[in-house]
Amino acid sequence: MLDDNYFSPDEHDLCAQGDAHIIDILHNQASRVFIISGPSGVGKDSVLERLREVFPSAQYVVTATSRPMRTGEIDGVHYLFLERAEFQRQIDAGDFIEHALVYENLYGVPKKPILEGLAAGQPVIIKVDVKGAATLRKLISNTVSIFLLPENMRSLKQRLQDRKTETPEVLLKRFRTACEELERVKEFDYAVLNEAGQLDRALQDIISIVEAEHQRVSRPKAIIS
Repeated sequence: MLDDNYFSPDEHDLCAQGDAHIIDILHNQASRVFIISGPSGVGKDSVLERLREVFPSAQYVVTATSRPMRTGEIDGVHYLFLERAEFQRQIDAGDFIEHALVYENLYGVPKKPILEGLAAGQPVIIKVDVKGAATLRKLISNTVSIFLLPENMRSLKQRLQDRKTETPEVLLKRFRTACEELERVKEFDYAVLNEAGQLDRALQDIISIVEAEHQRVSRPKAIIS
């Protein structure tokens, strides 16, 4: 680095002005809210698990649900598992920014961690279904929404069957809903292909999106209505 003696008084002034601009750009940018969505079985949970390793300082908003815990799931990581009465109590208390009845179970996105993440200047990452994503985009301004795509519908059905968590009737309902949800991809900012066995590729695409959004010169502030 050049010694101060190499700079004239005018150059010192220019350095101070330029440094002030650089500091303003680097430190006065608003945090972003990233919404990750897609049909059942597309691999949202797997993506989130890996994102936690890449961006450990981000605020991950864990969706609450009244459904039973599946094998391999961890309370507070994959979902917040609540008894239905407790879920209803939190609805009545206004604890959820968005909630809905999905496949006979309640799901809701807690409001508090979103507010805490934005206040701390952290990127906020929310996993939610396609309808929930539409609601969040209405309630939170300037979100960045990412739709995870399967490579084809046959592969998606195979993934749903491999989970062995639904009856044939529920599986068919999820499969039909997935087809309908694909019609809404154009509502999202980005679409990322999560091909079976290619999680690393999908993860890298999402990492690139997050990093690119944080390099934006104009990073609009997320505001909850």
